[in-house]
Amino acid sequence: MNVTVPLVLLVGLVVLIAWRYLGLKLWHAIAALLFGFLLAATALGPEIRQIIRAALDWITGGQGSR
Repeated sequence: MNVTVPLVLLVGLVVLIAWRYLGLKLWHAIAALLFGFLLAATALGPEIRQIIRAALDWITGGQGSR
């Protein structure tokens, strides 16, 4: 997935905006981060990656490489 870094930056920007303007507390962001790491380590991790890849392929019109 070549869009991993831009996708991480985009999600990071969304979290920063939520923290700055929507009242997201630091412990909320840390809890979400830990949840993401733990979720990626489960059997659902590869399935989630496939769903994200399919969604990005759909958005970009299949321009992504595998």
